[in-house]
Amino acid sequence: MKTKFIFVTGGVLSSLGKGLAAASLGALLQTRGLTVTIQKLDPYINVDPGTMNPFQHGEVFVTDDGAETDLDLGHYERYLNVPMSRKNNTTSGAIYNHVIAKERRGDYLGATVQVIPHITDEIKRMVLSLAEGDTAPDVAIIEIGGTVGDIEGLPFLEAIRQLRTEIGRDNCLNIHLTLVPYLRCAGEHKTKPTQHSVKELLSIGIQPDIILCRCEQSIPVEMRRKIALFCNVDEDAVFSSVDVSNIYEVPLKFYEEGFDQKVAIMLRLPARNAHLESWEKLVHDSANPHGKVTIAIVGKYVDLKEAYKSLHEALIHGGIANRVAVELRYVNSENVDDSNAASVFAGCDGILVPGGFGYRGVEGKIAAIRHAREQKIPFFGICLGMQCAVIEFARNVAGLADANSEEFDAQGANKVIYLMTEWFDFRTRNLETRDASSDKGGTMRLGAYPCRIVEGTRAHAAYQQAQVDERHRHRYEFNNAYREVLGAKGMVFSGTAPDDSLVEIVELPDHPWFLGCQFHPEFKSRPMQAHPLFREFIHAAKTQAGA
Repeated sequence: MKTKFIFVTGGVLSSLGKGLAAASLGALLQTRGLTVTIQKLDPYINVDPGTMNPFQHGEVFVTDDGAETDLDLGHYERYLNVPMSRKNNTTSGAIYNHVIAKERRGDYLGATVQVIPHITDEIKRMVLSLAEGDTAPDVAIIEIGGTVGDIEGLPFLEAIRQLRTEIGRDNCLNIHLTLVPYLRCAGEHKTKPTQHSVKELLSIGIQPDIILCRCEQSIPVEMRRKIALFCNVDEDAVFSSVDVSNIYEVPLKFYEEGFDQKVAIMLRLPARNAHLESWEKLVHDSANPHGKVTIAIVGKYVDLKEAYKSLHEALIHGGIANRVAVELRYVNSENVDDSNAASVFAGCDGILVPGGFGYRGVEGKIAAIRHAREQKIPFFGICLGMQCAVIEFARNVAGLADANSEEFDAQGANKVIYLMTEWFDFRTRNLETRDASSDKGGTMRLGAYPCRIVEGTRAHAAYQQAQVDERHRHRYEFNNAYREVLGAKGMVFSGTAPDDSLVEIVELPDHPWFLGCQFHPEFKSRPMQAHPLFREFIHAAKTQAGA
């Protein structure tokens, strides 16, 4: 088998950073000239995170092929600069769906369908699919979601236990990320949580080859020896994953620890030197800005920053490209109206309204957009943010006082944003009940679609291309019936579908920088190559700030 497999598990508690650790290791292996892919296996029963509340799960990342996935796939793409697909993320719900469909078709010939072997076989099939074809990667990193000891994660752990025997010990590696807390009152690290976590893993039949210790500060040598002794690993196979001020420092920290070197030795990968110049420059530029801009993010999920993870990173990338630090001010849109907008956004150099669903907080977003338009503050609207910009312009510039979206007022006279028939099953056409009787998962315009860029616009100045591909996640679109009336008042439609059937980008030319896009450009931004729209938005904010 060409592909080597690395399985990453987590212990003690969640949110230790398995996704960042996996992505950072993958980036390091890439710098050694290896091809790498990463897969996330999530134990929850949801088929995908598409219908999950952002407060519970954070953002939904979307791939080119239209998969709604875990936010860790955003880390994978940003660190590896390799597009992910639906095969890079699966859940217990998706696995059980596949198995039940096979059982209904009679594929199991009447056998009793069980977790072992049927569920575990399906999991192994998903993992091994990464190694198929002529373009199979040199290394596939498999991140197991959740924490060792969770009941729902047991089938995944059993599957990777079986795989180690089936594909050979030289072809796979088990890395366990665990917590080593530092007790300030005692003045020392504590290894007991790690010992118990590894013991739990051993009870399942998995012996970790490498232990990665999440900690506030690097673990001393004697503590590493203790962990190695009690957890039955080599002394040089215990590494620290310390807190950093910038997440893009993690690959460099791992390199300093010799993490990638140990992985290469244990998997018998080619002996090549890592070339980290681009990562070093990235971290240096991040740490040495020439100024600062303050960007307000106006949304309704602001209490959980993970709900806007890709957006957050894309703004940081725009700052790096412009050599300025980006200070993010999260504003709850429910607390904004025309009367307080001036005080809420005082000191802001740019205002961004992101995507979202539902009416709650929408009027606050519209008030924020009006303030940005009238006060000439750089504005960027994404998905629902663009739709709100159209509504605001229609109401306050074009004189359509009752302008709204069909999502918020299905009976309104001036639905400048409406539901396109392509994205909805109109067998449930009744406006009051149609959503109640249809599945919500996967019923949107999802994935990458082409967008034609009009020359002489801000969008074209940013992209420098006549056509681009961008990722979508929405049900509602600009209503073409209002193109003429809004265009006559000054709105420019600078990006459209190639056949001109859909409006993808709107902008106002008599403004320092006012642009809204129907797609989600944050999904394609990279730390070493900021997305053009984020780069130009931050540049406009930099000009506004005089930085």
